[in-house]
Amino acid sequence: MTGAPTAGRTPGPAAVLCGLGGWLPPKVVTNEELVARLDTSDEWIRTRTGIRQRHVIEPGMSTGSLAVEAGARALKSAQQDSVGAVVLATTTPDRPCPATAPEVAARLGLAGVPAFDIGAVCAGFVYALATGAGLIATGTADDVLVIGADAYSTLLDPEDRTTGPIFGDGAGAVVLRRGEPDEPGALGGFDLGTDGHLSDLIEVPAGGSRQRGSGVPAGPRDHYFAMQGKQVFRHAVLRMTGSVHKAVGRAGWTVAGIDRLAAHQANSRILDALTDQLELPRERALSNIDRVGNTAAASVPLLLADSVNEGSLRAGHSVVLTSFGGGLAWGSTTLRWPQLDAV
Repeated sequence: MTGAPTAGRTPGPAAVLCGLGGWLPPKVVTNEELVARLDTSDEWIRTRTGIRQRHVIEPGMSTGSLAVEAGARALKSAQQDSVGAVVLATTTPDRPCPATAPEVAARLGLAGVPAFDIGAVCAGFVYALATGAGLIATGTADDVLVIGADAYSTLLDPEDRTTGPIFGDGAGAVVLRRGEPDEPGALGGFDLGTDGHLSDLIEVPAGGSRQRGSGVPAGPRDHYFAMQGKQVFRHAVLRMTGSVHKAVGRAGWTVAGIDRLAAHQANSRILDALTDQLELPRERALSNIDRVGNTAAASVPLLLADSVNEGSLRAGHSVVLTSFGGGLAWGSTTLRWPQLDAV
């Protein structure tokens, strides 16, 4: 481990990561199963995305189902049966109204605690972490369950070979508790940003008040996810690179001192370009995209859980979390990895 100082953190209570869990729906869809339907090939998918399979929900399941499973595992990892708040990052809520988090909380036996959704697309989990840390800093809660969950299979155009192979469904969660800034697991300063001028690069055009209030009926594919891939690639690398530099600086670290980079698993080529821009050895970048695809808000916590279970993420590692998604939105934070087991 290269080691990194904890200078730059402000005195006072910190949000400390103390529990971690992830869950994937059992159904696996391999590249071979997509080939005939999408007029593509396994080689085309793997060389452009790094993905060979993904998990998808089955009838009777939803984003809420995924969130409950991951949340229960994070609570078990933290050896807790209650928390003071629940924050759910998702772009695929169970219903447009109400938020999904209150029902998730109730199903976890946490009825009565504040519970709400965060919508920042694939950057949502880092935004939810920042929100959970804020709840702890203000004394609103002593501990917070933060979940990232998405079921993007419900948004994909079944005939679009550019988006169809990329996304998978899943959920990951962490428990944050009140602690000290110099503790292992204490979250460092956050860097968050958006650029709404480019909001149409990643979108679902129909279903919201803009389309419904326009008086123009939605087109046959307007309810599906759409993305302008080339521009998204460029901005993802640019924004996450800048955000990592800012978060590392706020922690008093150097980029060279990063032991593990836990970046949103959007595309293997984006991950390679990001580590190259940061001048980090690629082996320091954690990855599970080949097995799960892009799971949107679930991406970062699922990556952390997989990496702990595989042994590639260990206590004492200096870790940077970074993500990028629609909005456009991006965010990063730092922590010294604590001793814990993922469930």
